[in-house]
Amino acid sequence: MGSSTLRQTVHATVSSLAFASSELSKVARNLPSTYSSYVASNSSSVSTIESSLRSLTYLLPGARLSDTEIASESVHTFVQLLSIYHDHLLKNRSALLALSPTVLKAQNLKIQRPKPSLHARYTTFWSTSSSLYTKIATLLKIAQYTELLWEMMARRRGGERLRWRVVILLESFKAICRFLLMKLTSVRPLVQSPLPLREDFAPVEEENQDQDLLEDELLMARGADFDVKDALGVAGVPTPPRSDSGKPSSLSTSEAFNMPRTGYTLPTLPTPESVSAYLLNHVLTADDVKPAKQLLHQLTTMGGQAAEILYIVRPVIYALLMQRVARSYGYEGTKWRRHWTPWLTGISIEFLARQLAKRDLAARVPGGARNGLSALERDELKKRGWNLAWWGMRGAFYETITKKWIHGASNALKGKPLLDLAGGVIEDYEFLWGSYYFSTSTM
Repeated sequence: MGSSTLRQTVHATVSSLAFASSELSKVARNLPSTYSSYVASNSSSVSTIESSLRSLTYLLPGARLSDTEIASESVHTFVQLLSIYHDHLLKNRSALLALSPTVLKAQNLKIQRPKPSLHARYTTFWSTSSSLYTKIATLLKIAQYTELLWEMMARRRGGERLRWRVVILLESFKAICRFLLMKLTSVRPLVQSPLPLREDFAPVEEENQDQDLLEDELLMARGADFDVKDALGVAGVPTPPRSDSGKPSSLSTSEAFNMPRTGYTLPTLPTPESVSAYLLNHVLTADDVKPAKQLLHQLTTMGGQAAEILYIVRPVIYALLMQRVARSYGYEGTKWRRHWTPWLTGISIEFLARQLAKRDLAARVPGGARNGLSALERDELKKRGWNLAWWGMRGAFYETITKKWIHGASNALKGKPLLDLAGGVIEDYEFLWGSYYFSTSTM
């Protein structure tokens, strides 16, 4: 009798363990699809979490100190790579909703679809027309997100010699990717962020849609208890709100009015300024009716192609010159960082590329660089112009001039309430700017 009871107990235990194991394996198999569904249905929450984690690595004092820079950068890199995966999920959902509008109606989804930006139209066209373009652009983004971490790890493992080898290897890889993208776009200039941004393809969902539906159902359920005299006047129309004196007050154009029966709030009357802003936001411009691939002009002349080639190879040339100077000084000390040859060469190449591009546009495009460009081309030129300011944070200019200003600012903030925290953050970033090449890279 005892042996049979023991046998039954063992059998029940084995069955329970087998059932638990099967359930765990089932949950593990469904975990990727569950996670994908959550990300696709909660784009706003996912973006908020990513921004919070990213800000944590930026703002924590001491997170960028020399002893923990790899750990901090690892967290930052992980968040950036995770955002690429999230972008992939959200793009797939956006494409599904665009192809199946009945899904929106079936799920009672209210999607706000603003007019797509020119950058979104251009990058979406190339990413949808060429799968190779999407793969290369994704590899380029991965390289940009991980480059600083690779540099830190190389310096920790092999010192300055290995660090500069890794820097040149990464810059060469990124240059090859950009040349391939230039080829795939029929020799057109590159745009910063070769893929659409998340705010361009992730629709904004109304978070209170379920609550609104629930309120509607409650109002319908309470219809039998509705008292007409409480809400309607003698003439059978809603009674306007009364003032303190007991007289009906005039309806205001700046304050909302609640309907007595349904409880709905009537929107306020728009002001002339808001009407004008709305119309200007929805009016079609010449760029809106252009085909997406014509938002950037082709580089059909030798001057235009030379300008873009110089712009692409400039980081490689600058890194090679920095490696050569560092090797000549034996990678020791900081004297080689004050050598002006790499800095002057790098900024001269980038400035020359910019001037060649402007001259090519002035000679080839009707209206020139001032009036003949699309809004996307003007934005790209403006971004490249602002990127020139980052040369103040590199090489000999930083070591000779900018570093003194930063030290002076951080010292001035020390010992002061709250401002001392900002001074500590500046010192932490000064370690990055002075020690790592990719901390000030713009490409």
